[in-house]
Order: sequence, then C-alpha cells, then structure tokens
Amino acid sequence: MEAAAAGLSMEMTLLGWSVILLIVHIIVQSGAATRETGLAYNASPRDEGNKAWGVMAGRSSRALKNFLETYPAFVAMALALAATDKTGGLGEIGAHVWFWARIVYLPLYLFGIPYIRSIVWMISVGGILLMLWALFF
Repeated sequence: MEAAAAGLSMEMTLLGWSVILLIVHIIVQSGAATRETGLAYNASPRDEGNKAWGVMAGRSSRALKNFLETYPAFVAMALALAATDKTGGLGEIGAHVWFWARIVYLPLYLFGIPYIRSIVWMISVGGILLMLWALFF
C-alpha cells in the first residue's frame, strides 16, 4: 500500500482498499447464494420471497451485514481525519487495526469459528475508537 506515491494519507489509502474489501464481501456472498439457490433464482426478481439458504450462503450474508454495520463509521472516521488534517499517528493505527481485523473476520465467519471471531470484531471496533480518539484529541 504505497500511500506516499499517490499523495494520499494512509487513512485514505485504507479507505480505497476498504472498497475492494466490500466488493470481496459482495462477491463471496453472491457466489455462495448462487451456488446454493441457483443462477436462475438469483437472476430473478425474487418476488416469491427468500429461498432458504444453506450454511455458507447464510454465513456470507451475515458477514456482509456485519461488515456494513461498521463500515460507515470507518468511512466517516477516515474522511473526518483527512478533512481535519489529523491523519497519521493514532488515527492511522486505528485505520490499520480496523482494516486488517475486517480481513481476518470474513474467513473466521465463513468457517464458523466462534469466540475468536467475536474478539476480532471487537478489535475492529477498537480501531474505529482509536480513530475517533485521534479526531478529538
């Protein structure tokens, strides 16, 4: 992640990479759903309601939903740090913590690993809190 070459702060670089992570979540979820419900169902308007999903489609859907619950806070903090010229330091550490924890979280969820997954989620939230602290102090 070469931030300096692009003239971006590390927070903005990680924000860009987080979009790729979002796309990965969407591809994993849609791929699992398509494998379990079939291409014709997923290409349809699904007017008949939700078709029952199996384990992997359900897990990938819940993992995506969980990602989307913390993603707006990460985006807001990264943009707020950049807008107030408070990038680097603790905010940068927090951005790294959130980003890397979210990468680790997806396979933990997909493989059904309890407790560690919850700890990794708490670590990711801790990264957002570090960014918030850097914004205010």
